[in-house]
Amino acid sequence: MAKKGTGYFDRKGHFFKTGREATESDLASLLGQIGDGESLAPGIAHMLLERRKEVERLFAEHDEMMAEETAASSAKLTDITDKVTKLPRSAS
Repeated sequence: MAKKGTGYFDRKGHFFKTGREATESDLASLLGQIGDGESLAPGIAHMLLERRKEVERLFAEHDEMMAEETAASSAKLTDITDKVTKLPRSAS
């Protein structure tokens, strides 16, 4: 007798029994081929999901640092040309 079930599909249309497996497949696809021979991407995708909170925290910290860096580099430098005295050139 037929049974009803639930399945999940990744972005390529591949079927998976769990949503986690489908997400790992999508992450592995985003990472592409890593390493020689069999790709390390599926294992890395698995670890990314396992450590998602830490990864998200790192990206948040990165975004904050980049915003600070952008603000610092776009801040206008103080013009001090009127406060600098040129030294006389010595005749040699």
